Formats: sequence, structure tokens, C-alpha cells
Amino acid sequence: MARRRVGRIPTALVAEGGGMRGIFTAGVLDVFLEHTFDPFDIYIGVSAGACNLSSHLARQHRRNFRVIAHLMTRPAFISRKKFLSGGHMMDLDYLWDAMREEEPLDVERIISRRKTFLIVATSVETGGPIYLEPTKEDCLICLKASSAVPLLYRGFVTLGGSRMVDGGVSDPIPAMEAYRRGARRIVVIRTRPPAYVKTKGFENYISSFATRRWPRLSRAILNQADTYRRCVGFILNPPPDAEIWQIAPPAPLKSTRMTRDKELLLADYETGRRAGEEFMKNLPPLK
Repeated sequence: MARRRVGRIPTALVAEGGGMRGIFTAGVLDVFLEHTFDPFDIYIGVSAGACNLSSHLARQHRRNFRVIAHLMTRPAFISRKKFLSGGHMMDLDYLWDAMREEEPLDVERIISRRKTFLIVATSVETGGPIYLEPTKEDCLICLKASSAVPLLYRGFVTLGGSRMVDGGVSDPIPAMEAYRRGARRIVVIRTRPPAYVKTKGFENYISSFATRRWPRLSRAILNQADTYRRCVGFILNPPPDAEIWQIAPPAPLKSTRMTRDKELLLADYETGRRAGEEFMKNLPPLK
């Protein structure tokens, strides 16, 4: 567990996922690193948010920008042609191999920092969230499990005998879990505008149908919009003993989950940097 100073209010940093939209979060966190701003005891991330937090905890400045803008824009990672021929739309197997070779994550540094770092995944069997506490040995597989979006990545990620998929299915913005873990000051980095609320779409029905052999997971996918609304509701109306701040793009990002246009991604990275700078300028009493 994280070491806390006596009398200090436990503070958490929560990062939403969103695929390529995660480049906004990369911009925010690069600004935090540049300001050596680190008042957090608990870090909780989902999918791209968890990957961003891992680089941040490893103090690998701009690593996630490079991963998203260079490795993830390759046709070997995002490929509709590959998907239509029975492969992955977003090939995490390729990406994880490419990261090991070209942008290795300093896992030892993450673990040595002795912060509470939780990576959110979704159980295939229950459809509920699993809050993984990574070790040196399994950190990369935890991140992969959290990022395995049903249908876009065909199959599941297995860890410790449990099959898992994208954490965004069951707990897309885990501020409630941060609160349950004792945090009473929570900073949430969104990849959607502050008031954005997800609605059920065609993708939910397709993914739910594709996972029908696992009924609880299928139901969780179908109810994903309701889960997202509950998360946003908690952020906008926190318990009286908690304070929550959002760092979010003021308008929808130019990038979508699968954007490969580097100019759009760079623009959203700069939007994240501006949001981070604005947060630092109007810094709440977190230290």
C-alpha cells in the first residue's frame, strides 16, 4: 500500500480509457511530470488510462505520446482488413510485442515507487470489475487485460486462471473505487467532455451478441451506458466527505477510439497539455 503522511487526506488520480483518445491523458500527465506534481497516494486506470498511468509512474516522459502517435497508428495495430479476415481490429498482441522492442515500460520503477496502482479489468465469468494490483511479473499482462475491448480484440486475456476483458465494460471511470479505497480527494482525467454521458449504441448490441456464450459479460456490455452514467453521476455528485476535480477536454476530442491521423492526435495531445497547465495554474489544495 502507499505510504501516507500522518494527517494527510488520501488522494487519488483516476484515468478514463478511450483508445486513441488517451493521447489527451498523455498530454496532461506529461505536464504533471514536468512540474514534478505527484501528491497522489492511489492511482486507478482503465485501458488506455491505465497504460498512461503506468508510464507516468515509471516517470517515462512522452512515452505514451510515442506509443499512441507512432506504434498505435501503424496498420499492423489497427486494421479493418485484418478484422474482416478473422483477426483483431486492434491487435494488442502486435502492440505489446512492439512496445517491448521499441518502447519498453520500466516496470521495476513502477513497483519500486510503492504507490497503490490499480488496473481495472472485467471478468468474463461475472461481468464485474476486477481491480488488479500489478507486480513486476504480471504488470504488462494486467495492462493488456484492461485494454482488451470485446470484439475489437478477439478473445480474452487470462491471468491467474481468470479470463478478462476491457475494464471500461464494468467500471469505466473508477472514482467510486478510489473512494472505497479511502481517497477523499480525487482527480479524474476524462477523455470526454465533463458532461458527456454515454448512450447505448449499435456497438453494444453487436459486442453483446458476440459474447452471448458468456451471459454475464454479454449483459454487462449491453448495460455499459448505464454503468457509465452511474460513474459520471458519482463524479458530479460526490459524497459530502469527498472532493472530486475533473480534468477533461472542453469539447469532444478530434480523435476517436481508432483514429490514425497523426495531426489529429497531436492536436489532442496539445489539448491535454493545455488542460494540465490550466489545472496546475488553478491548483486545488492537494499537497
